[in-house]
Amino acid sequence: MRLFEFGTNIFDHLHSFVERDSTHRRVTAGLVVVFLVGLLGIELQRRGIMPEPLASITPDNHFHAVNLAFTLLLALEVISLIFVLPCSVSKALGKQFEILALILLRDAFKELIHFPEPVQLEGRFDSLFNIAADGVGALLIFTILGFYYRMQRHRGEIMTPHDRYAFVAAKKLVSLALLVLFAGLAVWDVTLYFTGEPHFDFFASFYTVLIFSDILLVLISQQYLPAFHAVLRNSGYAVATLLLRLSLTAPPIVNAAIGVGACLFALCLTYAYDNLYMRNRFEKS
Repeated sequence: MRLFEFGTNIFDHLHSFVERDSTHRRVTAGLVVVFLVGLLGIELQRRGIMPEPLASITPDNHFHAVNLAFTLLLALEVISLIFVLPCSVSKALGKQFEILALILLRDAFKELIHFPEPVQLEGRFDSLFNIAADGVGALLIFTILGFYYRMQRHRGEIMTPHDRYAFVAAKKLVSLALLVLFAGLAVWDVTLYFTGEPHFDFFASFYTVLIFSDILLVLISQQYLPAFHAVLRNSGYAVATLLLRLSLTAPPIVNAAIGVGACLFALCLTYAYDNLYMRNRFEKS
């Protein structure tokens, strides 16, 4: 219980800081500044007046600034996901799908890197198809998520107050561990980039970590929610996270199809859990 209290206090203070309006305003202003500075740096690089050693790591296509802005926006969404995790497993999964939709949109903008400036379509129909597939995939996930969130009935499992506190506190400890891993991966990736070393796909790596964290939460929930339907739902959500991870490594068009399929899987699982098992249980009680 001391460990739970310690973790809960740290998590609640961090969550309160992140959710402040002043924090949101500063972060948003920072994104705008980074985007404008990125555009300026790329323009200096194109004119050949970017000083070393920045010139060696600065791209010469303005659409790289869009990719940078979307990457930072995705990083903020991942932090939001970490803080949502203790609230509800279903909400956390929905947040993961939101992030996937943004990743697809970022990939659509990344395709513009292959276009000249000003943008011309001639001879680049493959990139056009990839942009269309990523855009349609993000739209379908956005639409399915609307039904997914509407389907949430907010019927909590029956637990004693002590067990509920312990369960939430355990999830907060997992979230703190994810926050530390997130920061470590981000620092490592940025260090590799600025030192000229081959860097990794940050979001794909973090989704791999989420697979293990989801399995850990399934094992933790087994202590407080041993019923078959609860275990199957949480395990099914872990499978959805696995599909999301696979979509990040799939080629264009296939990645959007896997992401949409994972979203449909989560939607069907939620419907079966809430409208079959939970409704019957509450009607009997």
